[in-house]
Formats: sequence, structure tokens, C-alpha cells
Amino acid sequence: MTTWKTTESTEEPSPESVDDSPAVASARPYPAVIIGLSTLLVAAMAAAGFLGWKVQRDNEIDHAATQALAVGQQYAVTLTSIDAAHIDRDFAAIDAGATGAFKQMYAQSAIQLQPLLVQAQSVSKGRVLSASVRSASRERVVLMMFVDAEVTNSTTTGPRVDRSRILMTLDDVEGRWLASSVEIL
Repeated sequence: MTTWKTTESTEEPSPESVDDSPAVASARPYPAVIIGLSTLLVAAMAAAGFLGWKVQRDNEIDHAATQALAVGQQYAVTLTSIDAAHIDRDFAAIDAGATGAFKQMYAQSAIQLQPLLVQAQSVSKGRVLSASVRSASRERVVLMMFVDAEVTNSTTTGPRVDRSRILMTLDDVEGRWLASSVEIL
């Protein structure tokens, strides 16, 4: 019978016997790779946040432009539709849709204009032929409009059409779009 003798070695492996092959060394992550990937992740998150903010801001501006365009077109009709028989009501509607320097300027002009319109029994009916947004932000929108107003009065034999190009600036004042500037070009 053969007996096998086992011996236990108390020697530590020699440096030559330790496996330093590249496969074992690459299993450990390098600090530079971790830092690089972390930086890339932070940059990607920042870019996504910026793009999300930009899309939201652009949507808010588009929404403001759409609202102001509708209000501005209606206000252009209000400005160009005046009936001497209802002059106080018509001037009040114009005043209600205005703000700032334009509101003050129109109020002063209305004082002089009202007696002339009543005396001539003037009637004007405006309509917007075309309108577009020239520039827009969340608080201010500038519109360009082409407006016709059919005017009749006691001094003319028949109606005449006044054609106007109107550059109107609307400001968001506490959630309402109000005209702050109206230029007839």
C-alpha cells in the first residue's frame, strides 16, 4: 500500500508566481476612467436640463404669441370700429384694452376727436385682413396687421375704405394682453 505524504508549504508565493497579466490588472477600474465617466454623465444631465428649459421657454413664448395675436386682432377691430351713436361705449372699450403711454395718448386724443365724430355722425367698421407676429417674448409681443375700415359720415356721399398697416405692441399686464403702442404705418 502506498502512503501519500502531504506537505503544507508555509512559504509565500514568490513574486514571479503572482499573476500580473493584463487581464487581471484591467479588472480593477482606474480612477481616471471613473472621473471621466462621471464628468460625461454630469455634462449629459446639464445638456438635457438646458434643452428641457429651452423647449419649455419656447413653448411659453409660442403660447404668448398665439394669445397676443388673437387679442391684438380683436383690439385692432375695436380701434377701427367706432359709431358716433355709441361713442362713449366704443371709447371705453378702446381704453380698456390699452396701457401705459398709449393709453394716456389716446385718452387725450379722444377728448378732441369725440365732438368731431359725433358732429359728422361717423361710423367706422374695421376688419383685419392679415396679421402676423413680428417678435415675441413671454411679456411682450409685437404684431403687424393690415386693417381696412369702412367709414361713413354726414360729410361724404358714400362709404370710403381706409387701408392701414398697424404695428401694435402688446404687453402682458397681470395676465391680460394690453396695447402699449399702436403705430399706423
